[in-house]
Amino acid sequence: MEDVLFVASKVFWLFARPNTFALLLLCIGAFLLIAGRRIGRWPLLAGLAWFVAVLLTPLPAWLTLPLEDRFARPAEMPARVDGVIILGGAVEQDLTESRGMPALNGAAERMTEAVALARRYPEARILFTGGQGNPLGDGLTEAGVARQLWASLGLEGPRVLYEDQARNTWENAVNSLAMARPQPGETWLLVTSASHMPRSVGCFRQAGFAVLPWPVNYSTQRGGEGWFDPPFSFRLGQAEWAIREYVGLVAYRLLGRTDALFPGP
Repeated sequence: MEDVLFVASKVFWLFARPNTFALLLLCIGAFLLIAGRRIGRWPLLAGLAWFVAVLLTPLPAWLTLPLEDRFARPAEMPARVDGVIILGGAVEQDLTESRGMPALNGAAERMTEAVALARRYPEARILFTGGQGNPLGDGLTEAGVARQLWASLGLEGPRVLYEDQARNTWENAVNSLAMARPQPGETWLLVTSASHMPRSVGCFRQAGFAVLPWPVNYSTQRGGEGWFDPPFSFRLGQAEWAIREYVGLVAYRLLGRTDALFPGP
């Protein structure tokens, strides 16, 4: 069942992602208009409206802010940390294999924050969780890239654990619990992008793993500052990522993978 849901989610998002869907509407509308069908103006206008909204309004920031502000970082560093969990999503497996060196994407702060926390808490275990997110992929896993990267930065040894089977956030939580086997009273930090934290915390809670959220990789500022500074292409990706998270929150709640529709502190 898990395999079916995993493949179905990938196929669904392939066509449902907002930027692709809006472009598809534009093409359908244009084709209908060229064919003399006036009804084509409606899909054309709908697709165009999405791109105009992202270009001329703070829509990407409006969508992202509630996600990023849901869990704040602790005001003070914890006195003791027993373990740190880093979710995959920040590395590029195919590019790593092609070029022979660890490649990171826009969520790279997940990986650098892990190194900083490992140095601050030298007794803490560091657990990276991430397998192969491509249904057709059978090559290098995210954990494999993380191992290469951290070894080159001096982060290695028996306290560094790699979970390489998880394909989504729910499996991140379940597999991390099985590998870490946390004891009552232990403090485990959860490191992931701030916009991904609500769904992540919901999954870990549902799996029975109590974690302290440690968000990174913010993409918005409060009060409207800098909302229009990023290029149009970045804001398109920002808006699409936020909608993906909202869709994921609804789907995970329906599947019983989170403890609430919008998990909070």
